[in-house]
Amino acid sequence: MSSKKKNAPLPASSAGLLRFFEDETKGIKVKPEYVLAAAGAMIGVSIAIRVIFPAG
Repeated sequence: MSSKKKNAPLPASSAGLLRFFEDETKGIKVKPEYVLAAAGAMIGVSIAIRVIFPAG
């Protein structure tokens, strides 16, 4: 293989987001499903509190 192919830049897909998500970062790894479930649960609890304890 030629060195030109090895050092070829990645295509500019989605303004470089593809390259960003390839990099591994430190920190807590959480699945998106858990984040959506937690947000939905917080919304549900908030609605339940308003129904049970209406602000007079």
